[in-house]
Amino acid sequence: MIHGADRGFAATRGVTVGEIPWIVSVDDHVIEPPHLWQRWLPAKHRERGPHVERDGCTARWVDGNQLFVKGGDGPQMDWWVYEDFAWCHQMLNACAGYDPSEWWMGPIRFDQMRPGCFDPAARLADMDRSHVSASLCFPTYPRFCGQLFAERSDRDLALACVRAYNDWMVGEWAADSGGRLVPLCLVPLWDPDLAAAEIRRNAARGVRAVAFSELPGKIGLPTIHDAAGHWEPMLQACAETGTAMFMHIGSGSHWITSSPDAPPAVTASLVFVTSVMALSDWLFSGALVRHPDLRICFAEGQIGWIPYVLERADNLWRKEIWGTDANRLPQPPSSYMSQVFGCFYDDLAGLEARDRIGVEQITFETDYPHQDSTWPNTLDAVRRFAPLLDERELWKVLRANAAGLLGIDAGPPPAR
Repeated sequence: MIHGADRGFAATRGVTVGEIPWIVSVDDHVIEPPHLWQRWLPAKHRERGPHVERDGCTARWVDGNQLFVKGGDGPQMDWWVYEDFAWCHQMLNACAGYDPSEWWMGPIRFDQMRPGCFDPAARLADMDRSHVSASLCFPTYPRFCGQLFAERSDRDLALACVRAYNDWMVGEWAADSGGRLVPLCLVPLWDPDLAAAEIRRNAARGVRAVAFSELPGKIGLPTIHDAAGHWEPMLQACAETGTAMFMHIGSGSHWITSSPDAPPAVTASLVFVTSVMALSDWLFSGALVRHPDLRICFAEGQIGWIPYVLERADNLWRKEIWGTDANRLPQPPSSYMSQVFGCFYDDLAGLEARDRIGVEQITFETDYPHQDSTWPNTLDAVRRFAPLLDERELWKVLRANAAGLLGIDAGPPPAR
């Protein structure tokens, strides 16, 4: 039985559908189908590549955290297996179509998910239901920037897995969507030269977006400040090909919370903090100065915090004691915000401060199929903030800014 069935739309009110631009969402998620690596890996790698096995699931508590382990006499689940790592999907990452009263804190099988989670035709139908014309999807099993492959011991196999994911993303997920499913590709994070080559390989077939870690130092990689210029080949490739770098909260495998005994809602409230850290890094790194054509986007971190970061960064830049070398950063950090994009789904405070952020730097997301998703009531979510914006601002925020970032047609602006 397929769970997560249609439950209809919430009542609409206020602004009519015809007045709301079709949305370009820059942060949704795909649940990779079980066949991905078995179909797209070269034959010599398939036996050892990621694959799905049905097995029992045992819950264990470790340091106050509930972990799920493959095997035992618990409920049968679908397990991704790759080298020494077994993992199953969590319900809150694939809860589209379920009423919140039906959510559970535990694993979910493919046959319990809504097909739009992993099937491109079904996803397009779900996008239609939410007034979304185009969608950029982050990975799930490899994690938000492909950290899984950077952590594995067999680098040749890991590189093949990254390339196979990208081939699937371009050749299957996005291929028959008429440009509506916009490819977001991965890179081999452990080698910036290989990363640059993969960016160019994908750019040659029309890809204009790549996932990267918001906090690479937290996953054992050089930071964006690296004095030896570790990331320069990748940054140069992005700038030269017009490939935007997308960094999702959690792509540094690092979450902030206030205390070990804080309830989960505290951690969920603080997810934007890693985006604060990442934007601060980029503004002071000099990378945006060295690569004026480079564009970056922070996904799912919301935007209300950005004005303070810009103000604070500019104030520190004016004080020599903080080491803000004019050769590295000749203009105040906020001067480089034109290369940076934020992303929101329910941030009224951020929209009220849009002039301080730059309305051209704000994009929208639906976060399908996660628990924070506005789907299928995205139009109601838009109606809640639409009165804050004029028609042209709404068009920019919902559509034009993202379309320009991704190199797709935004269509004509509002007539008025």
